[in-house]
Amino acid sequence: MVDIHCHILPGIDDGAKNMSDSISMASEAEKEGIRTIIATPHLNNQYDNRKDLIVAKVDELNHVLKAEGVNVNILPGQEPRIYGDILEDFEKDEIQTLNNSQYIFIEFPSNHVPRYTEKLLFDLQVKGLTPIIVHPERNSELIERPELLYKLVEKGALTQVTASSVCGYFGKKIKSFSMQIIEANLTHFIASDAHNINSRSFKMMEAYDFIDGQYGTDYVYLFKENAELLVNGKNIIKEIPSQIIKRKKFIFF
Repeated sequence: MVDIHCHILPGIDDGAKNMSDSISMASEAEKEGIRTIIATPHLNNQYDNRKDLIVAKVDELNHVLKAEGVNVNILPGQEPRIYGDILEDFEKDEIQTLNNSQYIFIEFPSNHVPRYTEKLLFDLQVKGLTPIIVHPERNSELIERPELLYKLVEKGALTQVTASSVCGYFGKKIKSFSMQIIEANLTHFIASDAHNINSRSFKMMEAYDFIDGQYGTDYVYLFKENAELLVNGKNIIKEIPSQIIKRKKFIFF
């Protein structure tokens, strides 16, 4: 199994605090059947993790995991918060795509979608990159206006839903929206977004078990296959997206 979103690199963001935490996370991942992890440290106003640092940290962690006998391979990635100069920084070789593929993570603020988003995602695609919107199910504007997500996916963006969201660890509202996103073919990957082994662990097996029971093995196969295809820089499987019909609120007098 491949996990394309994980904060496992030690001491550089709000994930693993040190190498000991990283080893514990990798060991937990191995128990869940995860053999490949793309390390995706934050790039935002708080954490300035650029490509060179990420590559060095990935090499260091792989060396330690091999010495510890943990059978998990770490690949380089990054989770940039959306900002206007991301293409310029990509041209400067400071942005780390997912395992050096054409796929690039884009994180939105938790409470809104910036006005320039559609233009920026278009510009990324013109450059040959494929943007993947991370955890859209946890964005409050997308929850209220799911047509925005449909529009972005229709225009070529991909999305990744968090395993813990599917399992209900972020609450009923986010779990419900996650299910709507899956049902509408508006997501293409399930990933852990794990930060530790306690409050923000992997939950990948639990999520896939739930999806299997709710939607069948075809969905599980699609999400697992897409993660494999992404790691190898190949085109992923996309179903035709549909609109999420937002239930109207009725006011009774």
